[in-house]
Amino acid sequence: MTIGLNKQLVEDHIHSILELIGEDTDREGLRETPKRVAKMLEEVFSGVGIAPELALTTTFEEQYEGMVVVKDITYYTFCEHHLVPFFGKAHIAYIPNGQVVGLSKFARLVELTSKRPQVQERMTQQIAEAVMNVLQPEGVIVSIEGQHLCMCARGVKKPGSSTVTTIKKGVFKENTSLVREFEQALLRSE
Repeated sequence: MTIGLNKQLVEDHIHSILELIGEDTDREGLRETPKRVAKMLEEVFSGVGIAPELALTTTFEEQYEGMVVVKDITYYTFCEHHLVPFFGKAHIAYIPNGQVVGLSKFARLVELTSKRPQVQERMTQQIAEAVMNVLQPEGVIVSIEGQHLCMCARGVKKPGSSTVTTIKKGVFKENTSLVREFEQALLRSE
């Protein structure tokens, strides 16, 4: 997937930014930086404009009556407020209602939602809504842990701090025993 990125324009702007901060753009270490940044931006924002549901295209009919948990899905994204990275792990559980999806599709869903300027709260919501929209399960719970460099490396400078966001939909909203089962699954080691 590629976005409609005008690489030359991005390169020109990065070159200008480097000059504006007082750098010598002709020095060896910076000569190719505008090209590298344009290539990086194309990669890290490749999910812009793509509906998260498109990551869940292959579903199967299956009468499974338990909880499906996919945990520790690593992600890297960029805070939309400062355009610096935040990263962590996503955990997704759902109770199927006759439809399941290939487990790798959850990793694709997390990847797709992370490939855009993002906030953790929206990312959590987008993942939960995509699962609900495509699979129409009895319920879904999504929990995301994140370390935000906008908080750890700049501003208040609190390294080691983390943020956890959780969305519960369907049966997870009312059934605390299901939420506990999900939490216990997250605690189990591999």
